[in-house]
Amino acid sequence: MTASAKLRFTISMSLDGFVAGPIESVGNPLGIGGERLHDWVVPLAAWRAPHGYEGGEVNESTPVFEESLANVGATLMGRGMFGGAPGPWNANHPWNGWWGDNPPFHHPVFVLTHHTREPLALEGGTTFTFVTNGIEEALELAMTAAGGKDVALLGGASAAQQYLVADLVDEMEISLVPTLLGGGKRLFDSVGANLHGLDLVRTIATPKVTHFKFARHGRD
Repeated sequence: MTASAKLRFTISMSLDGFVAGPIESVGNPLGIGGERLHDWVVPLAAWRAPHGYEGGEVNESTPVFEESLANVGATLMGRGMFGGAPGPWNANHPWNGWWGDNPPFHHPVFVLTHHTREPLALEGGTTFTFVTNGIEEALELAMTAAGGKDVALLGGASAAQQYLVADLVDEMEISLVPTLLGGGKRLFDSVGANLHGLDLVRTIATPKVTHFKFARHGRD
């Protein structure tokens, strides 16, 4: 990891603290009501363009989302976010993610999993590498692949909790959505009483979402 490179965590969260709703499934990966967590970002032109869609809005959340993409050279995510159901990979019908043949990342992505799998190279420069030796090795691989740029941590809850507890997150952007899910996966249940030196440095309030940015002392 270079001295200036950061691990930057971004996620949307409900008002009652959930980052996914109850009863997650392959057909409903964010659980019941979980899609509401993304109602603020999906209409943005800045989100739509990397996903291959035209048009979209420009509003107060646009610079927040654009900042989340800037200077990122690799991405980390958990098996739950990559999807395909838990357990060993299905060799006959391999799961290749939610994003189609040309995912929006366009850089290396490292997936935390307990089950080995060969790297998956897709269009646009996105290669998924499946890491079975824990969060530290995944972060080291991602930092090397990023080539001096930052690494984005996208979740889900379990992966994010592990990096937060290990004191490895340099910046965190929580986009708090004014909706109640009433159940599902909470973000901070296993993190502890504090955020290990992450202090609030910016708040942007909009009608659909409030963005809270946290940063660690001495890692600006």
